[in-house]
Amino acid sequence: MAFCPQCGAPFNDGATSCPQCGAVFAAAPNPNPQPQQQNYQFQQQYQQQPYQQYQPAPVVDPFDHTADFDAQDISDNKVFSMLPYLPVIGLFGIIIALLAAQKSAFAMFHVREALKITVTNILLGVISALLCWTIIVPAAGGICMAILFVIQIIMFFRVCKGKAKEAPIICKLKFLK
Repeated sequence: MAFCPQCGAPFNDGATSCPQCGAVFAAAPNPNPQPQQQNYQFQQQYQQQPYQQYQPAPVVDPFDHTADFDAQDISDNKVFSMLPYLPVIGLFGIIIALLAAQKSAFAMFHVREALKITVTNILLGVISALLCWTIIVPAAGGICMAILFVIQIIMFFRVCKGKAKEAPIICKLKFLK
């Protein structure tokens, strides 16, 4: 049993016209139409377009400058690059590294990073001292100085690994560029 596409009346499968409205069928309508033509067009569309595999872009750290330095320079000047990050030596470590490894780009990179940490530490100390009459600012300054101490340790171990990455958190401070 099939139904007329014009009026919806039921009719026999072999009929060429509708018994209700008289609509003439060019061919006997299929009671269960299959979208074969649409399937064919869909297959043709995807056969023409080649399959493209998704390849993610390589992740590049904008704060990692290790590739900018020669491997021999890194190897020769690791010790001088570690000195600025030693908290016991402090500013003297920066001066010693600056004088000892002036021709090393790797050591100079770490001297600049240690200077950024030192300048930030001094600014925190000055702000905490100026606003010592409040309780919150010196406490926050002390916490920030502890964070800077941890950053110095992180940078020390990065030098041990031969990396030249900018100091975390400090690299985000625009006034130290």
